[in-house]
Amino acid sequence: MRFEREYLTQQHLDGFDHYKYNCKDTGILSIYVMHPFWDWVVQYCPKNIAPNLITFVGFLCTVAMYLMLAIMDYNFTASDPDHPEVASLPRWTWFVCAILLFLAYTLDGIDGKQARRTGTSGPLGELFDHGLDSYTAGLIPATMYSIFGKGARYSVPPFRMFFTMCNVLVNFYLTHFEKYNTGVMFLPWGYDFTMCGMIIVFLITGVGGSQLWQYSLPGGITNGMLVELTLYISSVITNWPIVFHNIYRSYKDKTGYLRSFSEAIRPLIGLVLCFSIIFLWIMVSPSNVIENDPRALFFLLGTIFSNISCRLIVAQMSSTRCDWFNWLFLPTVLAIIVSGITRWSSVEMSLLYLLCIGTSISHIHYGTCVVRQMCRHFRINCFSIPKVSD
Repeated sequence: MRFEREYLTQQHLDGFDHYKYNCKDTGILSIYVMHPFWDWVVQYCPKNIAPNLITFVGFLCTVAMYLMLAIMDYNFTASDPDHPEVASLPRWTWFVCAILLFLAYTLDGIDGKQARRTGTSGPLGELFDHGLDSYTAGLIPATMYSIFGKGARYSVPPFRMFFTMCNVLVNFYLTHFEKYNTGVMFLPWGYDFTMCGMIIVFLITGVGGSQLWQYSLPGGITNGMLVELTLYISSVITNWPIVFHNIYRSYKDKTGYLRSFSEAIRPLIGLVLCFSIIFLWIMVSPSNVIENDPRALFFLLGTIFSNISCRLIVAQMSSTRCDWFNWLFLPTVLAIIVSGITRWSSVEMSLLYLLCIGTSISHIHYGTCVVRQMCRHFRINCFSIPKVSD
C-alpha cells in the first residue's frame, strides 16, 4: 500500500515469535460467574468466525454507544437540571446503551475462548484485543458522563471529570505497565465489577430516567461525588497497591525482567506527559476549553492515551524497550502555544477539532499498519481463519 509503514522493528517481530501468553485471573466475579457464562455462550459461535472479528464487533458496539450519545447529547446537558431548555434523552437510549455494553463485554470475554477452541491463539489476537480496549477505556467514561450531565448540582463539572477520566485510564494502563515489568498480566478484580455495574446503571436509568441520580445526601454529598469518590477509593485500595506489590515481588523473587529503576518506570513518563499536557491546556486555555467542549477534549485525551498504551502493549509483548515520548505530543503542545498567543476562542476550538481528527487518523494508521505487518509476519489473516471441521 502507498501509505503503508512498518512500525515494528525486527526486534519487535523476534520478540513476538517467542511470546508466550501468561495471565492470572483471580477475580471472584470473573471465575465463578462470567467465565462459566462465556464458556456457555462461545459454544454457539460458529468455528469459522475469526476471534479478531468477534473482538472488532465488540469494539464497534462500544463505538456505536458512544456515537449515539455524542449525537444526542454532545454537550452533556440532557441530564443536567441547570439546562431545562435541553430535552432529556428518551429512556430507550439507556436500554440501547445497556444492550450494546453487554454485547461488547460478552464479545470481549469470548474472543480468547474462540481462539483456543479454533486453535488460532497467537500474539496478534492479544495485541488486537488490548489495543482496542485501550480506546474504549476513554469512550466508556464519556458515555457514562451523559447519565449524570456536566452540571455541578448533582454531578461533577468537566474539570473534575477530567481527573476522573485520568483515573480510569491510569487503572487500564497500570495493568500493562505491571506486565511490562513482571511478564505476567494480573487481571484486575475491578474490571468485571465495573462493567457489570455500568450495565446495571444503564438499565436502572432506562427504567427511572436520569432524574433518579439527581439527589443530595446530608452534607451536600451528591451522586456525582459518590461515583467520583468510589472510583478513586477503589483504585487506591484494590488496584494501585496490588500492581506495585506484584512488581516488588517480581524483583524480590527474581521472576520478572529485573529492569533498573529508570527503565522500569520508563512507560510512566509518556503517561504523565500526556495528562500534564492536556491539564496545561485546561489551565491556560483563553476560552476555557474544558467548559466549551469537554467531549472533544476528552476524546483527544483518550486517543493520545490509546496510542501510548498500544506502544506499551507492543513493548511488553515483544520484550522490547518502551517509548517514553509520543510524537502526538508535539502538535498538541503547538496548539496550546498558538491558542495562548492568539487568545481567540475560534482559533483554539478549531485547533482542538483538527487535533481530534489528526490524532485519530494517525492512531488508526498506526494500529492498521501494525496489524497488517503482524499478519504478513505470521502469514495469517486478521478477520478470517481456515475452515475448521466440527
